[in-house]
Amino acid sequence: MTAEKRQVYEYWNETVCCSTHATSDPLSREYFEEIEHYKYCNEPELHAFAQFSRYRGKKVLEVGVGAGTDFLQWVRCGAEAHGVDLTPAAIAHTTTRLDAYGLKAASLGVADCEHLPFDDGTFDLVYSWGVIHHTPDTGAALSELIRTVRPGGEIKVMIYNRHSPVALYRWWKMAALKGKPWKSLNWVMDHHMESKGSKAYTEAEARAMFESRGTTLESITKYLTCYDRRTPLTKPMSLLMGPENIGWFMGIHARKPEKN
Repeated sequence: MTAEKRQVYEYWNETVCCSTHATSDPLSREYFEEIEHYKYCNEPELHAFAQFSRYRGKKVLEVGVGAGTDFLQWVRCGAEAHGVDLTPAAIAHTTTRLDAYGLKAASLGVADCEHLPFDDGTFDLVYSWGVIHHTPDTGAALSELIRTVRPGGEIKVMIYNRHSPVALYRWWKMAALKGKPWKSLNWVMDHHMESKGSKAYTEAEARAMFESRGTTLESITKYLTCYDRRTPLTKPMSLLMGPENIGWFMGIHARKPEKN
């Protein structure tokens, strides 16, 4: 593991997604329900993007299971659900969470999203919500997601949008107000957004990243999140760019071409 990857690993192994917002005993059913309540109250757009119930009986891989909140939905909805995460803490959370509801995964284990332990063309859908922008080589991770999807299968990924109130406000706080206005949004994302090395993309960059790997884009949707609305920049940016263009979450739905 490289030093950069080690920093990502250590951050997320200590900070399992949304777990800091739960106050009940760790790994209890109440703890998991608090995490689920927080996540879906703050990120309601996730359900419209994932469409969990549409994949009943399908082979689904979730890359970056975190505390298992979305993974639980895949299992509940009858998908053949496989999950991986970089950190043992996430796998422990997800395993315990499934046990609490008497549910089972098809497979669940520690793996690096840049080197997935699955054969080519294994899954009907590979899904990853807010994960691959944290790994050092996001392009390599995306290539792996695409590799493991069957021809004609789907990839659903959420990555951060650089042209958003969240990103610009973070630049204002961590660069401009600290006397470093020459620092770029990329620099701020790298140094001051969750784990070291995090990234945010423009739509053009995201489109190029997917199309250069041979996928067909079904949609790119920017979700104006509660995190955007908590900044004072949402209204002026909406007036300038249109609210449909500035959301912090960029959901990308792509399809792997059928074999010729």
